[in-house]
Amino acid sequence: MGFAEHPQALALLALIAFVESSVFPLPPDILLVPMALAARGRAWRIALVCTAASVAGGLAGYAIGYYLFDAVGRPLLDFYGYDAEFEAFRARYNAWGAWIVAGAGLTPFPYKVITIASGATGLDLATFTVASALSRGLRFAAECALLWYFGSPMRQFVERHLGKVTAAAFLVLVGGFALVKWLA
Repeated sequence: MGFAEHPQALALLALIAFVESSVFPLPPDILLVPMALAARGRAWRIALVCTAASVAGGLAGYAIGYYLFDAVGRPLLDFYGYDAEFEAFRARYNAWGAWIVAGAGLTPFPYKVITIASGATGLDLATFTVASALSRGLRFAAECALLWYFGSPMRQFVERHLGKVTAAAFLVLVGGFALVKWLA
């Protein structure tokens, strides 16, 4: 909480959100939550900065997957003889790519895995960017809105149940889309 009030906290949040979306293992929520609680009047700005930096980091992760796949991924697939399997995976991934990116953007699932996979499979960049911006924006805005409105009791709830709530929401989202596809 003490660092959340530091003058450079917003810049550090942007840095963490950027690198988390491409290579770093810690989510920006570890700083976003105390910052939103320490400066409730700036909650929307905090969410916006976190979203913009996360999407920019996601584009960096996409670039890693896109530009390094031929140098790193392709030789591994060739060595193990998984070219055909990867092409089938690529087709399925790109068919559901917007929903995969959105689901990962909303949940505690390691977002960097999806950003790099999106680049490696050549998911449409516009689809990736829109799904990233919407899902990451919704996630960080919802967190900040709850923290702004409820304050400290919400912090305790988030710390105890965020993983369960977002996982349940993701399952409902995926189940809903699977049901729509099954009915169609």
